[in-house]
Amino acid sequence: MILVTGASGNVGTALLTRLHADGVAARAAYRDPHTTAQVIESGGQAVTLDLTMPDTIGPALDGIEAVFLLGATSPAQTTHELNMLAAARALGVRVVKLSVWRADEGLTPIARLHQPAEQSLVTSGLPWTILRPNFYLQNFLRQPSIRDAGEFSLPLITAPISFVDVDDIARVAARVLTTDGHDSRVYDLTGPKALTYAEAAEEFSDVLGKPVRYVGLPDDEARVAMLSRGMPEFHVDALIGVARAYRDGGAETVTSTVADITGRAALGFADFVRRNLNFFD
Repeated sequence: MILVTGASGNVGTALLTRLHADGVAARAAYRDPHTTAQVIESGGQAVTLDLTMPDTIGPALDGIEAVFLLGATSPAQTTHELNMLAAARALGVRVVKLSVWRADEGLTPIARLHQPAEQSLVTSGLPWTILRPNFYLQNFLRQPSIRDAGEFSLPLITAPISFVDVDDIARVAARVLTTDGHDSRVYDLTGPKALTYAEAAEEFSDVLGKPVRYVGLPDDEARVAMLSRGMPEFHVDALIGVARAYRDGGAETVTSTVADITGRAALGFADFVRRNLNFFD
């Protein structure tokens, strides 16, 4: 049995779908007991897990052989993930941790949340694998202005980024969780090509058949815009920190890891847009 933390998030949801399709027993962990109850009532495996409360971790790990670990992004994320690792270490449970691009270097606020958990996992004595995906393609689904105004506004980044699809991350995670040969490995996950945001706008234009442009916002303007949309201040500052780190380069590397592990090429940008025409067009 596999325990999937972060089950309500993009990657967790996609991973559960993949595991269920493959007939793999998986238990979804939710912080909200109402969500847990709904999943159980619909015939699924679920447990309520609050990583701030270690007493909930033991029951969640009962009968579990492997954990997919992802704490919610917050100032306390590191503590939450270390709580899970302490419990997993006591039971000898295998851990596959979803991290972020170049987390070991601590280049961004988000990377610095993941870095201590990565370090603890590597020295834990447990069987482990770390997945470090680049920027998610699904972040563009937070941009309704692509459909409504033919543009998207983001903190300024001028360098290319090898965006990766959440479903590809989930396919890799499913393979790593269910096959041998991945212990003590770190996998960098990317799409098949690196694009600047301006080039991404051109891809949108070509697929949608209408002009789409990228508006790169200075940090102060980006901060105001994101706060006005109701984003928490912590998340806003973290995202601006990411933009600063990769503004002039550092996220352009392309790997073949998705294809190497899953046997299927990573989704390209244009195909991502086509799959989501109901949102963008």
